[in-house]
Amino acid sequence: MTEAILLVGGKGTRLRPLTVHTPKPMVRAAGVPFLTHQLARARAAGVDHIVLATSYLAEVFEPYFGDGSALGLHLEYVTEDEPLGTGGAIRNVASRLHSAPDDPVLIFNGDILTGLDIRTLIHTHETTSADVSLHLTKVTDPRAYGLVPTDDTGRVTAFLEKPQTPEEIVTDQINAGAYVFRRSVIDTIPAGRPVSVERETFPDLLSAGAHLQGMVDSTYWLDLGTPAAFVRGSADLVLGRAPSPAVPGRCGDRLILPTARVAPDAKLTGGTVVGEGAFVAEGARLSGSTILPGAVIEPGAIITDSLIGTRARVGERSVLTGTVIGDGAVIGADNELMEGARVWCDARIPAGALRFSPDL
Repeated sequence: MTEAILLVGGKGTRLRPLTVHTPKPMVRAAGVPFLTHQLARARAAGVDHIVLATSYLAEVFEPYFGDGSALGLHLEYVTEDEPLGTGGAIRNVASRLHSAPDDPVLIFNGDILTGLDIRTLIHTHETTSADVSLHLTKVTDPRAYGLVPTDDTGRVTAFLEKPQTPEEIVTDQINAGAYVFRRSVIDTIPAGRPVSVERETFPDLLSAGAHLQGMVDSTYWLDLGTPAAFVRGSADLVLGRAPSPAVPGRCGDRLILPTARVAPDAKLTGGTVVGEGAFVAEGARLSGSTILPGAVIEPGAIITDSLIGTRARVGERSVLTGTVIGDGAVIGADNELMEGARVWCDARIPAGALRFSPDL
């Protein structure tokens, strides 16, 4: 197994304002762009050639990763002029692959944090002689996902849209966003137009009698599509709950990057990350949060399960819970921002302007 396609073209609209200036795979998780974790895990599984299918803010990927040699990889970049969907993006980069028609090609989405055993997925694909193999995971509430039932041998029997009634929930298995394609199958995807593998490619292959194999692996799986999930994923990487060889330091309660400054009496817990050049002042308390490079946390601020953008500032005694602060934004002293709040890039909230309780 030597080749992979990584789909990193999405706009990440659910993650805004994090993705206003930064494509979703380049937002930092556990101190490095999230994409770094995916590339490192693929390399650890024996992949050495990866083609990145880019679109939104495509120009930022290559300057950061270059040819991939620093990670022991050979990276190539293909940019879509117009978004082509998951299937269209796969077909659009096919000419960069070197695999023979029957060789396996690993394909994975750029917004899934997973402990998937990549080698086992590839082994399953090869031993079952499948045309496409899918990583499936089990979820307690599958209503928000498309369902993928399988037979006793793991062969996929259907692709079902999000269930609307309890009777439609025939399985708790969902598509987890990582696949192995037989190289020749990629060439059957229509070229030059948007195609969804989930809604078009996979159902069409199944109707045509192709062998689609499912492999259930539920070790760790998280869709990083929302700010809350992204913050949680970063904390899980730092805490060691989610595996990655790319975490820049030892796993533990906190991760402080080089050039960051943290006051001796500041308390950092729950997988909190403080990025390069950031400053956390005295008396601040941070739990399960991500502080991006250059941000400033002033004395006595309390930040829980939140993400503070690059060069943003949180004022003295302000309390933030489950919030996202965009790049360059300033939160004045004595504010209180609660679950789900998003402050846009470069916004300014004056001191004491926003409260959810009568006293802090």
